Amino acid sequence: MSLSPTTTNNLALTAICLAALMFGLEISSVPTILPTLEQVLHGSFRDMQWIMNAYTIACTTVLMPTGTLADRFGRKRLFVVTVVAFGITSLLCGLAPSTPVLIVGRFLQGLSGGAMLICQIAILSHQFREPAARGRAFGVWGIVFGLGLGFGPIIGGAIVALSGWPWVFLVHVVIAAVTLVLVAVSVAESRDPNAGRVDLPGIVTLSLGVFGLTFYITQGPDLGFDSPTGLAIIAAATVSLVAFVLIERSSRHPMFDASVFRIRNFSGALFGSMGMNFSFWPFMIYLPIYFQSGLGYDPLTTGLSLLAYTLPTLVFPPLGERLALRYRPGVVIPAGLFTIGAGFLLMRFGSAATQASWLTMLPGALLAGIGLGITNTPVTNTTTGSVSPDRAGMASGLDISARLISLAINIAVMGFLLEHGILTVLRDALPTGTAGLPLRDLAGRIAAGHVTDIPGASADLVHTALVSGFGTVLLYGGLGVWVLAAASYLTFRPRPQPATCNA
Repeated sequence: MSLSPTTTNNLALTAICLAALMFGLEISSVPTILPTLEQVLHGSFRDMQWIMNAYTIACTTVLMPTGTLADRFGRKRLFVVTVVAFGITSLLCGLAPSTPVLIVGRFLQGLSGGAMLICQIAILSHQFREPAARGRAFGVWGIVFGLGLGFGPIIGGAIVALSGWPWVFLVHVVIAAVTLVLVAVSVAESRDPNAGRVDLPGIVTLSLGVFGLTFYITQGPDLGFDSPTGLAIIAAATVSLVAFVLIERSSRHPMFDASVFRIRNFSGALFGSMGMNFSFWPFMIYLPIYFQSGLGYDPLTTGLSLLAYTLPTLVFPPLGERLALRYRPGVVIPAGLFTIGAGFLLMRFGSAATQASWLTMLPGALLAGIGLGITNTPVTNTTTGSVSPDRAGMASGLDISARLISLAINIAVMGFLLEHGILTVLRDALPTGTAGLPLRDLAGRIAAGHVTDIPGASADLVHTALVSGFGTVLLYGGLGVWVLAAASYLTFRPRPQPATCNA
């Protein structure tokens, strides 16, 4: 029995939305279970950072080449491959017996997830040809993607409470299977016979540069930032990033067209992409640690508490779009970033309160979420709308790449600052080492959520150190996003025209 075009398109949209839901959940549900993973798999604080960063770095690696591969070999075909890969790697993550295996699984999951995300956009653009239908399809897709991000914390917490942490990953095996069935009966194949070649040198140098920088920040405390090994790593990362710039400038098929950076609206919006992922999303990795270890909440209560942080990101995008139409993106995007920063400083105040709870964190969490909500849609619309239609895909890729690279780097930076803030308090209160453990190891255990089994340290000291560490992170997040808000505002402003003399 043949399906009507409307039914076919509805099934295709359902399949794409299920894939979007999987991708969103894997970003926001996993942070909620990190304290559980640290205890069950006996991982370190750095292991927890890499469980998240392996996913984001891998996503960044495949974003730009996936579009070209899909155009050349078929968008449906590549989408099917990525969904299958996402299901298999989710199975690997769910069955992981140790943190090294889980980190490898997360990296492979990120490769398939990033490619799956780009295929979703390509398929929707081809499946829905009429502008009105395409707008509705992308609207539904965006809502479902946002639901995955917004409700991920509570879903992750509920799954841990009901079934155990493996099902946070194993649930995607089931969703992937349903997605494949829907794709088989609904999605039409499409390709571009004039697709360009993959910029392999650009992919390799960018990936090595981002990975090296992240590795240096994450492992620097153990290796020594100024040790020969540490200096070699940062030098290699720098060389890779410089090589990437040189390759892109000389390549006939570059990943990035550098000329778009001369478009002030595009560059101003790109600062918005970086700003949202400089503070809001990387802190999502560490906020569950504060709720569970600092406040003593269980995973489910933690997930409920995190809704104040994530739900405004779903409610306020329409307001951001209306504000951008009325006041222009050059005002709304910097204002949204400034609001995120204000929320972070309010959370810093709330986390340090004498009787701290989710209520003292609520005003800052809501304000930060509102700021992201009013920033996100204007950023996306401006990056793609500032360039010609034939370069919209490349602009979208740059936007997503800026977000994920900022996210990966700041997961590492915030982890370093959290541990350093804890270490500063311990140094003032304890001798060089206690119970045979160096202070840095103690700080790492506290940062990872171990607050009840710290030898030689009272519960009050551990709590004070943890709160101090989070205060450092929140200050960095708030001030950092304000700097990017200022950069965005100044970039959007048109250059003054030189005065002309009339004869």
